[in-house]
Amino acid sequence: MPYLIPTILIALMMTACGNSENASTPDTSKGTQQSTLNEITPLGELPSFLKQGLSAEEQDALKKEIIPTLDDGMTPEERFKKLRMDAEAGDPDAQNGLGTMFYLGEAVSRDAAGNIMESDPVTAAGWFSRAAEQGHADAQFNLGLLYLNGEGVAQNTSTAVKWFTRSAEQGNVDAQNNLGVIYLTGEGGATQDKDLAIEWFRKAAKQGNEEAKQNLEAIQAQ
Repeated sequence: MPYLIPTILIALMMTACGNSENASTPDTSKGTQQSTLNEITPLGELPSFLKQGLSAEEQDALKKEIIPTLDDGMTPEERFKKLRMDAEAGDPDAQNGLGTMFYLGEAVSRDAAGNIMESDPVTAAGWFSRAAEQGHADAQFNLGLLYLNGEGVAQNTSTAVKWFTRSAEQGNVDAQNNLGVIYLTGEGGATQDKDLAIEWFRKAAKQGNEEAKQNLEAIQAQ
């Protein structure tokens, strides 16, 4: 049985974002090769790449999960501007939410040629970093995932482990499961430690994480 590790960020609510002047993390507040616009996809719609393989019911469930404030009486533009304002003021929830929007393609970015980007992990990484530095557990998980996959930042497993650990210590079950996988398999050159892997899997499993439960079963079946 293969060990299961989350690969996308759909489990996170879009309610916040953050800031860090870390040399290894892009400083998107000053602008890079990309130009960000204060636009989002139409209200109530998912980006096309998130709809693939999902039934109408599953799409509705996903929308409720990642777009939790559709009935606040605000237009998409007003909602985005408020989120951006709160994020720039230092609200870590807003920073994490803004990072999620850029990663999922709900906030529109353009590349240097002016083409709309389906996803903007560079800008997402900048906002996740800002929130993560303030101790936001979901942002720490998100940033760890970007480092693990090399999305928006240079791939670096040891940095991913650092952020996963900070998130996991606050009870984030996906971070706990990811740490278990990394320590068990030596993902990205990480030091293998089966006992530590089992410890993290058990913590996640106790919170009901199905992936961690399956990973424990796979270890026991060996």
